[in-house]
Amino acid sequence: MSRVYNFSAGPAVLPEKVLLEAQAGMLDYNGTGMSVMEMSHRSAPFAQIIETAEADIRDLMSIPDNYHVLFLQGGATQQFAAIPMNLMQNKVADYIVSGSWSKKAFKEAKLYGDARLAASSEEENFSTVPNVDSITFSKDADYVYICQNETIYGTRYTKLPETGNIPLVSDVSSMFLSEPMDVSKYGLIYGGVQKNIGPAGVVIVIVREDLVREDVLPTTPTIMRYLTQVDAKSLSNTPPCWGIYICGLVFKWLKELGGLSAMKEINEKKAALLYDFLDSSKLFKGTADRQYRSLMNVPFVTGDAELDAKFISEAKNHKIESIKGHRSVGGMRASIYNAMPLEGVEALVAFMHQFEKENA
Repeated sequence: MSRVYNFSAGPAVLPEKVLLEAQAGMLDYNGTGMSVMEMSHRSAPFAQIIETAEADIRDLMSIPDNYHVLFLQGGATQQFAAIPMNLMQNKVADYIVSGSWSKKAFKEAKLYGDARLAASSEEENFSTVPNVDSITFSKDADYVYICQNETIYGTRYTKLPETGNIPLVSDVSSMFLSEPMDVSKYGLIYGGVQKNIGPAGVVIVIVREDLVREDVLPTTPTIMRYLTQVDAKSLSNTPPCWGIYICGLVFKWLKELGGLSAMKEINEKKAALLYDFLDSSKLFKGTADRQYRSLMNVPFVTGDAELDAKFISEAKNHKIESIKGHRSVGGMRASIYNAMPLEGVEALVAFMHQFEKENA
């Protein structure tokens, strides 16, 4: 079996152990005589799968009892609309825009109420995160929204905004389960799993009990109401069963590694290896503000578009795949999610050393 080092931002690399376990049960899951992809979502075997997955993520994140965990469809992008539909009681919300994904969420929220721009780093080309200490929030805001790790620009919040009694909502898609989080500081956390947890098609929503209400915006579709999904335990309609199953296997894998504190140590080691090289390189340059660098997504450039293209092309000869930057910014981007082994980052840095010598 020949595996490449897959630096894709999503869908992204999954733990090899998880893939092998899923492969082993592809035709006959746990003696049922069928694949998880074939079984009823109302069956006892699948009930055990989704209930165990919820218990494991609760354990991993130390999720308080007054928070619900939902396994939903529609990806993180659907939550751009679901959040204001469910939470905009006063039809007011503050958005901190630190990159493309928070900008898109802000634009979507404007369709449902008075979405206000509390702060933005767009003038800095999203190379940094707004200083949360200098932001004043609207007193009548229903929530404050952030994207905690911006995948495209490789930035993350190193400090959460102090929102007082206003619920903090965070898109954590590209940093989900990469390090410990204090869930009690948030009103709602959500993320698409295709970056750090599982295959595309599942979004996990962790929402505080008091934010699950009947009095949502009247136009909110039944399927997009958090109350609908809480009451049905994520089974209001047929869920993405296979995706949830893989997420559950990843949760087990993380627990076997020692949990999120152990995972953070591994991720910090990988990121330090790559950032240390970038900081010493005379050819490559990281594009994110050092103070707000992501542990998960590392964008970098040579400063020459033709040289960037050459690097991306030659990287394939070193088993390095999907290293091209997002189409909106160009350059390169290494997404070094939980499942990316240290050896993959070492291989990337070794190739960067070689490329620099040959092209300096």
